Amino acid sequence: MAAEVDHAALFAAVPTPCLVLGPDLVIVDVNRAYLETTGRTRDDLVGRHISQAFPDNAGDPDADGVGNMNASLRRVLATRRPDTMPLEKYDIPVPHRPGIFEERWWSLVNTPVLGPDGQVAWIIHRGEDVTAFVKAHQATRPAGVRVGEKLEAAESLEAELYARARELQRLNEELRQAHTREREVAVTLQEAMLHTPDLAHHSQDVVVRYQPAVGSLNVCGDWYDVVDIPPDQLALAVGDVIGHGLRAAAVMGMLRSALSAAVRALARPAQALEVLGLYARSIEDALGTTAGEAIIDRRSQLITYSSAGHLPPILVHTDGRTELLDQATDPPLGARPQHVPRPQASLHYKPGDTLVLYTDGLIERRDEDIDTGLNRLIDTLSECSRLGVLFGQVGDAAGGWLAADAGVGSVVVVPVEPVGKRGLSFGV
Repeated sequence: MAAEVDHAALFAAVPTPCLVLGPDLVIVDVNRAYLETTGRTRDDLVGRHISQAFPDNAGDPDADGVGNMNASLRRVLATRRPDTMPLEKYDIPVPHRPGIFEERWWSLVNTPVLGPDGQVAWIIHRGEDVTAFVKAHQATRPAGVRVGEKLEAAESLEAELYARARELQRLNEELRQAHTREREVAVTLQEAMLHTPDLAHHSQDVVVRYQPAVGSLNVCGDWYDVVDIPPDQLALAVGDVIGHGLRAAAVMGMLRSALSAAVRALARPAQALEVLGLYARSIEDALGTTAGEAIIDRRSQLITYSSAGHLPPILVHTDGRTELLDQATDPPLGARPQHVPRPQASLHYKPGDTLVLYTDGLIERRDEDIDTGLNRLIDTLSECSRLGVLFGQVGDAAGGWLAADAGVGSVVVVPVEPVGKRGLSFGV
């Protein structure tokens, strides 16, 4: 059920200066922007006739703001149609200085609100202050043109455009400030959520590179994790939440923590992903997430793995041969309407072999099939392995990597989304 709209709160927050008049032209409401523009308070305006709240400047014999305003409002009452006034010089009283007026120029529009009987129940009076524009325009006028002379229609249009542009500039600045605040929150949140205590135990054999895509707050839903499982196992995980920004980072943090806890308790990749899938059903925006988990048993030199819709890990041998670990691939989290046990597979590795886990941003390019990017990654890993520089190249490669040496072999996890999703391409 949709929440009830608080129209009073909406009107108060409208960034354009507005007030509301009854059919008797008495002010019944005014928003914050109008009060800020005129320097008045609600008590100064509400309950007063508009011509009393804003009288003509007695010191200006040419002042006709009250007359022009009343004429426009009478047209609205008679025609029940909006009335846009020509650019208007309408000086306003200076607060707390009786008899003193400040020169102001306005872009004014009066809009009727009809009642059930079709008659005007209210009039919304919108007043944009364009004084700065008019004074700047007057400064460029040829000699002999009076400062108080009415502006032509084209100049009135320019003033209206100026008012709209100034409003857009203010709104854009507010958006930039909000974006900056949200980015700071998102980056802090993501850094905290990607904290990996067990990674510190592998300072000599683990290298981490994590680089989110540019844009969308520079944060994304990709994650990695390294978990020690005593006595001789090492669990590695990567995952990818759909989307970018603060929401994706929050969902990523919840799923990453849940998978980390599950693999510590169960020590089996498939069962850990089953638990994660059940948990994901309770989290909005978590469905469709992909994740991969692999456990390296150093004692038996065995890799056990399972994948929930994630790209297959790659085992790179010292002679450059590669194997895709694609024998335990299942749909992403929440893809099935009912719970089904996930598959799991194992294979042995030899000392010096390298295991690579990664997210799609490493190999995706907008102008090519994902298999092309995967083959490019395989070729690159194979070439680097043959030259004996895989670990070093991986650590320094653009796009980001996480590399871990399991003592008798090495593991490389790539949980990163490169800049602009260009994928990875590095030489030797």
